Amino acid sequence: MILKDEDDMTSIAFEKQYVVNETGDRIGVLLSLEDYKKLLDELEELESLRARDAAKDSGEEAIPFEEAIAEIERERDHL
Repeated sequence: MILKDEDDMTSIAFEKQYVVNETGDRIGVLLSLEDYKKLLDELEELESLRARDAAKDSGEEAIPFEEAIAEIERERDHL
């Protein structure tokens, strides 16, 4: 599997093995722990980029980081 970053066009290659059933159909994939962690890191970064894009597209006014943290903590205290 190769994961490509469209912004800087870098690629990450993963070594993989397939798990197959009795008829030879692929039903799973085995990755090394190192490759799995790389994949999780890439997914986390993608999630952050999507959240950033959604925030920009929402048209809402940005607030300072410290104010956002204070608001989250106030909401958490009311749970």
